[in-house]
Amino acid sequence: MPADGSLSMDAPAGPGRIDPGGGDRGPVTFQRLRVLFAMVVRETGTKFGRSYGGYLWAIAEPLGGILMLTLVFSFALRRPPMGDNFALFYATGVIPFMLFNNVSHSVAAAVASNRGLLRYPVVTPLDTVFSKFILDFLTMFMVAVLLYVGLILFFGLEVNFDAGSAALAFVLAGFLGLGLGTLNCVLFGFFPTWRNVWNVLTRPLFLMSGMFYTFQSLPMAAQDVLWWNPLIHVVGLMRAGFYGSYEAEYASPLYVLGVSGILFVIGAYLLRRHASVLIEG
Repeated sequence: MPADGSLSMDAPAGPGRIDPGGGDRGPVTFQRLRVLFAMVVRETGTKFGRSYGGYLWAIAEPLGGILMLTLVFSFALRRPPMGDNFALFYATGVIPFMLFNNVSHSVAAAVASNRGLLRYPVVTPLDTVFSKFILDFLTMFMVAVLLYVGLILFFGLEVNFDAGSAALAFVLAGFLGLGLGTLNCVLFGFFPTWRNVWNVLTRPLFLMSGMFYTFQSLPMAAQDVLWWNPLIHVVGLMRAGFYGSYEAEYASPLYVLGVSGILFVIGAYLLRRHASVLIEG
């Protein structure tokens, strides 16, 4: 692999070669990490360009979009359901939603956007999946830090911050996007029409995930239905991280982790089993 982190076009040789029989696990593990790192570097350059301006724009674009939406909705809904600042209330809902949405869409296109590289045995379909996940996860992490810190400083807010709850919500949102995106990566490959159907089915998610309300404020009939939406749990945990008085007792991290894990295992299994078909397109 070249020193600049780009992927080599030749299969690796020597002690770092993958051993199909399972021997020499240390070099194999190290090689997988090298391939994954190179994939992340390549994805970064492909998506954002190789200049510093591209990296900055990668963070500024979603950050600016969230700030504009926050400003618009703050005029329409001056009094949030929780606290006294709508901008922070909305941001605690939209950040985990955008992380899930960005990761799931990016991962779903992992194989289709890397078919050329997947013709080399050193790169596996799961390498492309994980590289997409890592890049979007880290990008949204930077967006979240800048947005939350900026809002708190700009409005002079006093926040009883629970880093554990906020971090848990962020990680769960990323895992949920990874699991769903991995399964859709296979489904989109076999059933191209499913992409259009899925886009239609998921449009109401923005309104069904607690962006503008709290779960407890809904009627019991609505709570019984929306509880099955994993994003409701994630948003609740994120808000519990910023509002000390808010108790998201309905939120179940194990439920979200279970859904994410099941989706990912099914998707990863199908991806490995039908890799050659998906690569050929």
